[in-house]
Amino acid sequence: MKPLPGPPKTARPALWGGVEATVNRVGDLYLDQCRRNGHRGRLDDLDRFAEMGVSALRHAVLWETAVAEGGLGFADAPLARLRALGVEPIVGLVHHGSGPRDTNLMEPSFADGLAQHAAAVARRFPWVRDYTPVNEPLTTARFSGLYGHWYPHACCEEAFARALVNECRATVLAMRAIRAVNPEARLVQTEDMGVTYTTPGLAYQARYENHRRWLGFDLLMGRVDEDHVFHKRLLDLGVREDELAFFLENPTPPAVVGLDYYVTSDRFLDERLALYPSVCHGGNERQAYADTEAARARPEGITGHREILQMAWARYGIPVAFTEVHLGGAREEQLRWLKEAWDAACSARQSGVDACAVTVWSLLGAYDWNSLVTQDRGHYEPGAFDLSGGAPRPTALYAMARGLANAGDYHHPLIEQPGWWRRADRLLPAIADVSPSTPGASRPSAPSKSPPTSAAPLLIVGAGGTLGRAFAIVCAARGIATRALSRAELDIADVAAVGALVERERPWAVVNAAGYVDVDQAEVEHQRCFRENVTGPEVLAQICAAHGVPLVTFSSDLVFDGLRRAPYVESDQPCPVNTYGRSKHEAERAVLAACPSALVIRTSAFFGPWDMSNFVHHVLDTVGHRRAFFALEDVTVSPTYVPDLVHASVDLLVDGERGLWHVTNEGSVTWLELAREVVSLAGFDPGLVAGQALAHAGLSAPRPSFTPMRTERGWTLPPLSDALGRYVRERTGRPH
Repeated sequence: MKPLPGPPKTARPALWGGVEATVNRVGDLYLDQCRRNGHRGRLDDLDRFAEMGVSALRHAVLWETAVAEGGLGFADAPLARLRALGVEPIVGLVHHGSGPRDTNLMEPSFADGLAQHAAAVARRFPWVRDYTPVNEPLTTARFSGLYGHWYPHACCEEAFARALVNECRATVLAMRAIRAVNPEARLVQTEDMGVTYTTPGLAYQARYENHRRWLGFDLLMGRVDEDHVFHKRLLDLGVREDELAFFLENPTPPAVVGLDYYVTSDRFLDERLALYPSVCHGGNERQAYADTEAARARPEGITGHREILQMAWARYGIPVAFTEVHLGGAREEQLRWLKEAWDAACSARQSGVDACAVTVWSLLGAYDWNSLVTQDRGHYEPGAFDLSGGAPRPTALYAMARGLANAGDYHHPLIEQPGWWRRADRLLPAIADVSPSTPGASRPSAPSKSPPTSAAPLLIVGAGGTLGRAFAIVCAARGIATRALSRAELDIADVAAVGALVERERPWAVVNAAGYVDVDQAEVEHQRCFRENVTGPEVLAQICAAHGVPLVTFSSDLVFDGLRRAPYVESDQPCPVNTYGRSKHEAERAVLAACPSALVIRTSAFFGPWDMSNFVHHVLDTVGHRRAFFALEDVTVSPTYVPDLVHASVDLLVDGERGLWHVTNEGSVTWLELAREVVSLAGFDPGLVAGQALAHAGLSAPRPSFTPMRTERGWTLPPLSDALGRYVRERTGRPH
């Protein structure tokens, strides 16, 4: 296929989208992402994607699904809807899979079977133009044949070579079958495209792996002849001459070279095993070495999106696209990663590289990729939509994608600050000063420094309290510039002081972590409680509204009277029973009246690792000294782990959410149950914890007996049991 001409130097790339659609097999278990994310049953997802502005969607019509469903009927409505919406489908036929149960990547039947499936899809949908018969064949061959992660769980290079050749042959046969129906059909071939770096002593391994990463493309394009660097190696691994000749005789170059580039794609190999955790240890037949992310071990950092595009274009001269752009982690880091990919594609086009598209991947997020989809643990990473509350909720990535699609650009203050892969503190501590690295074994430069930034800060008021300190810690870890002021430094009820501060600092958002917190003392300090909990937040809301600055402030479960026996949701009517609860309820109304765009988060029963002023700490401190601890046995709450709360609050703030939200860890317990569970997790004697009735506790302020909360707005923190386990590990170092 003749390479297409380069792009106009002023044109921007297209914005594509994709849903994580992996159906992979682990033992006898098939793990199906589209069942787990509910996409297969939500046709209106496609309308959401179209409204976001994508011009093409990587859409799965998988072989395994067709066999499980007894035909292709499951694909009719989605493809018809995409056609009606004017969104071009890029149809995937196998996505990290090994086919139905009667075949696998090592069997000759895999290629013929996939071709038959491809023919059936093409006959049913003859108007579909773009196909990816096998997603990331080389990566799938590595995970299934070399590392043993996926079925058939082989762990040798011979199996890797067999799987790769079978997948590439399947792609050729599939495109032949498709083009028999639609001669204009195009191959959009995807592959993970990281670069391997090493210490000087492992330069030979880097050369091997950096040649190997192109091997799937080279086979499809008919380039693996006798002069190819991998020709002899493939023969040594058991691939026959006639099998390689098949590709020379049937070249099937893609119309688009799809590059899937992740922050973990670039690898660093190091024979100094003691510098790395054992999970990184591996090697080849010649040498043992650690294999880790280049971003964490290479002082020069990652290769970068711009260079990856240039490499592929220089090698093939075929239009290139980022077919997966995704980063698991904090919301602002996801924005920064997508912005780097988009800017790189725009820059590449300006220099004559036909970087035709950038794909917002994992639109609905992904499950269990932290374990390479080898386990079904429910670990979820959101994407342009967040499914953690059930229904798809647009995130900041959605807003960014719309901006890129419609205007070619998107601005958010946090994008101006560098992602973690660009910051100096990204390097593993043990190797920060001792990491020579390069594909060619040259000596490294010094670790890169984070570029200075004049970005607008996140303003934190009440920085001396539990929440304020936690926000400062979390934001520092997430690379978010902050300006933190204690109550002594700023009286939030002082209109002039707050106005002058916002004028001077020009924050992109304000977090109100200040407030009166003594529930019992509030009964005798009514005026002070209302000044700090109502007047102060209302002043902040007025100033933020006047300056167009987002605000997040916090409320409490004590706005409820506890008379119901089901968890409270946002739409339930508050009816506080004490002064503190009344102050929080009044603050909610005052803040949202003054600033309707404010985010008001109700939460409860804090515990966390960064301060000692919480119930869980007092429990462990008391029983740790072999003293009895008394806890309320008839008051039920939803305890909240402070790190989870703060991370969620920042994400909601970045997403532009507003109004009332309930944010607590999933689950509810009595104070007595909470105390006994954490004591058991920490290895102490639960018998030291005794129950006490609320009526006999001697508390000055009335307390509701039942205030668990859940959300009806689509955000759920991890289960309480998970949070308690993490707290105990953080505090004691004891596994649970």
